[in-house]
Amino acid sequence: MKLKKLEYKLTVCKVADIKDIDTGKDFYFVGKTDEEISLVCKTDDTPPNTTERDDGWRGFRIQGVLDFSLIGILSKLSAILAENDIGIFAISTFNTDYILVKAENFEKALKVLSDAGYDVV
Repeated sequence: MKLKKLEYKLTVCKVADIKDIDTGKDFYFVGKTDEEISLVCKTDDTPPNTTERDDGWRGFRIQGVLDFSLIGILSKLSAILAENDIGIFAISTFNTDYILVKAENFEKALKVLSDAGYDVV
């Protein structure tokens, strides 16, 4: 299985209003519930009026489109990282999954996943 490194720094934040998000940007993920509006975006694209933010994330995605019948992909990746004391922030889209780790753990995460047989590109 191939994992594709994202070459940019990421921020996880909360915004008060969905209108605060620039949907013209090329990478962002929004999660809206009855309690919050969460945003993951490139750090350089973080809206100025976030209510909370956590900078210093890096990420990678599972390459290709994942069929919904596939089971345990994210679980296996997160278990390998957890065994190596690396916490994650996971994002699932219709096509695939993204895993974010704190920047200081990024190279270690890629190495342990490569050592576990994943092809990191």
